[in-house]
Parts: sequence; C-alpha cells; structure tokens
Amino acid sequence: MQAKTQRAVADAHRLALSEGFGRAVEERGIDGATVVDVVRHARVSKRTFYEQFPDKEACFVAAYRELAEQTMQAIAAAVQADAPWEQQIEAAVRGYLDVLDSRPKLTRAFFLGILAAGARGITLRREVLERFAELIRGFVAAARKRQPELRPLTPAMAMAMVGGMNELMLLRVEKQMRMSDLAETAVTLWKAVVAPPKPERGR
Repeated sequence: MQAKTQRAVADAHRLALSEGFGRAVEERGIDGATVVDVVRHARVSKRTFYEQFPDKEACFVAAYRELAEQTMQAIAAAVQADAPWEQQIEAAVRGYLDVLDSRPKLTRAFFLGILAAGARGITLRREVLERFAELIRGFVAAARKRQPELRPLTPAMAMAMVGGMNELMLLRVEKQMRMSDLAETAVTLWKAVVAPPKPERGR
C-alpha cells in the first residue's frame, strides 16, 4: 500500500513538472527556461525535480510525451465511433490541429526542440508519429467493418500520411502560422487515400 502511494505521488510530481516545463517554455522558450522556472510553475521544490529527472532534457522528453498523450486523447474524443468515415477523418485532423493551435508557443518550441534533441529526439518523434498513425489506422479499420469497400490503410501508408502532414506543420511552425489552415489539405489527402476505388469505365 505504501509503495502504491509513493508511486502515485511520484506520478503526480512528474505530471506537475511536465506541465510546469510547458509553462516555463511558453514563458521563456526551451533554451531560456531553467529548472527554477519549471519548479516555480509546477509548485514543487528543486529537490522534487531532481528526484524525478536527472536534468532539464529528461524533463523535456517527459513533457513532450505528456503533450503527445493529451493530443491523442483529444483526437480520440473528437471522433464519434458511429459517424461516417469522412466525418471521422475530418474530426481527427481538425482535433489534432486545434490542440496544437491552442498553445502555439509550446507547439513551436516542441516542434523545433525535438529536432535539436539528437538521436533521442528523433526516436521520440518517430514514436509519436507511429502512435498517431496507428490511431488513424484504428479509425479506418473500424469504419471498414461497416463499409468493406473502403481501402485498407497499411502501416506504411498511414506513416506516409502522418509524416507528410508533420512536415507541412513544421513549415507552419517556422513561419509562425496557424496549424488549422492545413486542415483542408490534410483532410482532402486522407479522404482520397481511404475512399473506395472508383469503378472502371465500361463496367
């Protein structure tokens, strides 16, 4: 029982520090944010910080993972299981972009920061993209049970779609533009990939 309580406290501290990191980054940027800034926003001590993370980079990784988890939850919540597949795709895309637009400073810092985090950042970025791709594949697989004529979405195709969208978002980040402006492009592409094949002429 005591071990569970200690684990729960540690989890709560990690969550608070991850959110505190995000707030500190919004305030000062990744390079400018310090451990002192993080613990101030998290409302915990520096000792608590170092009990959970060896350094600021480790906290950044945890904060990136936490933001990704919140984003996946928001996407899942935005998609209605019984909605037509076209609406599901649009809801997933717009839900994703709306979450990123809700905290533009954090989005920009994390998009650029993960690219500068070396091999560890590349691995983490790929993991997040793979999770997003699998989430979309799940929506399509469920829709195909109702409409078998829809094209199956392979892991490679899902990653191509998500990766392409991510590159477009990176361009938006660099120009400090809203992510939601990409919604129409992404939705059009994804619908084209999943839509049932058109019957050949003459048949």
